[in-house]
Amino acid sequence: MGRLGRGFYALAAVVLLGIEVLIALFVRDAFIRPYGGDVLVTVLLCCLVRAVWPVRSGHLLPLWIFLFALAVELGQAIDLVARLGLADNRFFSTLLGRSFSPADIVCYAVGCLLFAGGEALLCRTRRPR
Repeated sequence: MGRLGRGFYALAAVVLLGIEVLIALFVRDAFIRPYGGDVLVTVLLCCLVRAVWPVRSGHLLPLWIFLFALAVELGQAIDLVARLGLADNRFFSTLLGRSFSPADIVCYAVGCLLFAGGEALLCRTRRPR
């Protein structure tokens, strides 16, 4: 199986980060902002990791990213930010979140599956140089 280059993943991460920022700043709907952003964030994280630490496609990266996202969401369920004494810190409240949602876990899983499927498809169709 072929491997996509670091540059591909870095570019994808930058584009996805831009989309995430645009969603955060300008989208105020009941679907894209709450669900689309959560799907894309796991794809973004997968791309960031692949840009820094490339491995063969088919690796368990999407599973690890999902488990990381799940841990963050479970931290929200127990209000980890408040437990760490950071409830008044806007940066950490935004970064880690303060509201648990089971729907977020589904979105994270969808994002990881999209990344895994997209990567497998791109690696299969990409011709070796």
